[in-house]
Amino acid sequence: MFFTNKIEQMLISRLRTQGDFDKIPAMNDWISSLNKRQQEAVLHHGEPLLILAGAGSGKTRVITTKIAYMISQGLCDPYSILAVTFTNKAAGEMKERVVQMVPEAERVLIRTFHSFGAWLLRRHSHLLGLNENFTIYDDDDQLALIKTLIPEKLSKSELKALSNKIHRAKDRCLGPENGGDFFEDDFTADLYRRYNHKLHEIGNVDFGDLISLPVHLLRTYPEVKAKLQSRFQVILVDEFQDTNFAQFELLKELYNGKNFLCVVGDEDQSIYSFRGAEIENIVSFPEVFPHTKVITLEENYRSTPQILNLALEVVKNNEYRLGKKLYAQKESGEMVEWAQLSDQDEEAQFCATILEDRNYKDTAILYRNNFQSRAFETLFQRFGIPYKLVGSVRFYEREEIKDALAYLSLLLNPLDEIAFIRSINKPSRGIGDKTIDKILSYFQGDLIETCRTAIKEIRGKAGQGLGQFLEVIDTAQANLESHTLSEMVHHLIKQSGLEAHYEEQDKLYYTSKVMNLRELVNALSSYANGKEGLGQYMESITLNSAIDNYEEDDRVTFMTIHLTKGLEFNRVILTGLEEGLFPHGGYGSAIEAREIEEERRLFYVGATRAREKLILTSCRRRLQYGQYKESMISRFIEEIPRELLAVFGDTGPSNSLRRGDRVLHNEYGTGIIENKWYNDDDEMVIVRFDSGQMAQFLTQYTTLTRIS
Repeated sequence: MFFTNKIEQMLISRLRTQGDFDKIPAMNDWISSLNKRQQEAVLHHGEPLLILAGAGSGKTRVITTKIAYMISQGLCDPYSILAVTFTNKAAGEMKERVVQMVPEAERVLIRTFHSFGAWLLRRHSHLLGLNENFTIYDDDDQLALIKTLIPEKLSKSELKALSNKIHRAKDRCLGPENGGDFFEDDFTADLYRRYNHKLHEIGNVDFGDLISLPVHLLRTYPEVKAKLQSRFQVILVDEFQDTNFAQFELLKELYNGKNFLCVVGDEDQSIYSFRGAEIENIVSFPEVFPHTKVITLEENYRSTPQILNLALEVVKNNEYRLGKKLYAQKESGEMVEWAQLSDQDEEAQFCATILEDRNYKDTAILYRNNFQSRAFETLFQRFGIPYKLVGSVRFYEREEIKDALAYLSLLLNPLDEIAFIRSINKPSRGIGDKTIDKILSYFQGDLIETCRTAIKEIRGKAGQGLGQFLEVIDTAQANLESHTLSEMVHHLIKQSGLEAHYEEQDKLYYTSKVMNLRELVNALSSYANGKEGLGQYMESITLNSAIDNYEEDDRVTFMTIHLTKGLEFNRVILTGLEEGLFPHGGYGSAIEAREIEEERRLFYVGATRAREKLILTSCRRRLQYGQYKESMISRFIEEIPRELLAVFGDTGPSNSLRRGDRVLHNEYGTGIIENKWYNDDDEMVIVRFDSGQMAQFLTQYTTLTRIS
């Protein structure tokens, strides 16, 4: 038997002395099936433990076995164990597995961070002035409360920005009394103070309070802190790389140096910084908790060596990692394939061809941004390939798309009252329900003409807004006859304010709504101009949206890579590996080193979802606003040794210059192309010359010769 320290040896000695031999076989049954590192992690007790569990290394099995081992061997009472994870599903599955091993584990407290926070607050609500049966405000409740505190009429996006700032302050454990420097203006700081005061008056909490208030409770009431530290002799945290600042502070308050602390995570899978996750928490853990023992789980049970080695070749380029080298337990498998395709339509066609084997349920098509699903949805619907979107509404059911489609519906049918009501004040133009009712009271059989009549009687901001709305409609009607559908819709999205409205939301919430709107423009490019073409398009999407009659367990999975944590598939197609898309960062724009490292981790997560087969795709060009723009191959592809890839498609040099090409200029000498983009149809490049000088060129009027 393998032991890490004297505690385990003393345990066996005690069991034998007491004659409790029946416990030893049970322990052997659980532990003998684990590998050496997993055994070491299960048996370790005493000093803090950091388990660096690589992708597919069996971390859930280790955690559940560790809990069962400690209970069965009398190391602690089940009542004294706290296990924390990040989803209710994961917590439920963990509890079920442990109870199957040791029925006494029913008394173990296994919860999410927020569930544990609520549990703690309800038991000490009187100390914080809370109602014992407090309600937890969701985002909509929070917005409604903020709205009552602001006399000015703000748009929903402006309210969400304020709400998000307050939430981020609570994630940093900053209250109104110590958060002044965090806020950029006195207005937001004062609103935070009044918002918290109102919440306190009501006796309710929001999601941020579920972590920040327990931290405040433990820091303010030493007797409560001592009681909890005494009860929880064992504290385990799963997915530790996803913790934020407040969650780490809560963990530090629960630890007193005498209880046993164990966290499990993988810094290479930290991909949620946009939600407040701090990779520093796992990287700095050994420094924050002295004498920490670090055990690395490096044996991967999920993927083939080919998949694993390729994923590691990319993520090893990150500097901000603790470092581990996974190796596959599986025997050799198929080579990873990379296909460079002409555009997103050929990319969808390529994936459809792969699925001719009808192996739908074991295949996942992954992408960086939701807008990428449109090309796959359109083609798969046409071919009758069953699919499901996970964690996302269908493309044509998304809010921003339905907003734009409302304008198009009104252009086709000025009697469409539903489209009229949705579009007239989206984004906000100061046209409230009373004004809309007044307009409808003038109804003359054509809602646009009705607006022209009603505007004579409507004054102030509502009148100005109605005038703006009519300008948008008039321009769109004119463009419908004189421009392509793509050009018309592109202009409508900008003039209506939808683009600016959703651009602000993207900045605040790290969404991709503007890119979805751009994809809508792309979708219209293959239809004829005028009302006839627009009518055909609107009819096609209406019919397509009804085709979804397949069983859930026999469909291809579409999802963003961010949603794949905890999932695995026999076959994964990782799409859109192009600069500006994956890694994300906007076409031709710079991206910071820390952001690149997270994008690299995201690639690692996506690739390691595959058990048997991994396929990568890139496109030479993509539609942007109805026009094709050349794409650059993702730097992640460039980081993979070519011997690890089976390459399909034309991936060699073309007549066009590419990023990374070495070139000769008659005046400046030799250098390397650092960046490339298009200004309308003009190809632009930036070259870093060997002299250190940087220069920008319009290639049409500059002689740059590619050299070896």
